[in-house]
Amino acid sequence: MALLATLLGFGGTYLVPVSRGEFSGSWTLHVHGALAMGWVLMFALQPILVHTHRLRWHRQLGRVAVPLALAVAVTMIPAGLTQVRRDLAQGGGDSAISTLLGVFTSGALFVGLVVAGYRTRRTPEAHARWMLLATLVVIWPAWFRFRHWLPWVPRPEIWLALVLADVWILLAMMHDRVVRGAVHPVLLWGGLFVILEQTAEVLLFDSPPWRALAHIAWRVLGP
Repeated sequence: MALLATLLGFGGTYLVPVSRGEFSGSWTLHVHGALAMGWVLMFALQPILVHTHRLRWHRQLGRVAVPLALAVAVTMIPAGLTQVRRDLAQGGGDSAISTLLGVFTSGALFVGLVVAGYRTRRTPEAHARWMLLATLVVIWPAWFRFRHWLPWVPRPEIWLALVLADVWILLAMMHDRVVRGAVHPVLLWGGLFVILEQTAEVLLFDSPPWRALAHIAWRVLGP
């Protein structure tokens, strides 16, 4: 699911233009994209290694999880700055700068979830669910880019970036309920926290406090 969402979400705005030699974005976008795709591929591969009893490979690959997550989060910043500059050049105004704050909140949330997953690596049920939540956070931009394929969807920041992006957490909870008889605490409390955090971002985006913090970050890191 994560891999398919990433391929579809970034297909029209990144993968296809790159394949045609028509992509003109900064090199930082390529670096961040490669790292984020590396995370998604690792997330897809790790369960396969477990189910095929290649636990040694699973553990060895898992050692790169935290460094890779940090690299993904750090490269979010120059990628976000590139996007702000592009949007400002197209007349985006203050709302373009406001997008920068979400880069920091998403990066911090992603790394925090990965660290929680790494710390619980000896508790498979908790470990797997922390990593699931981390991956759902990092692929959030892919769901939002579905707006390019579904331009008729109203309020894409609600229906695509929030509802579609987070419904997988609810489905995972339902799966837990059916299979385990109860929702795992990591999925319950961690999942609810992710949903509440992302809902707060949508509601607060471009509000005066949000805009003020985003402008501080822009003045420090911007042009």
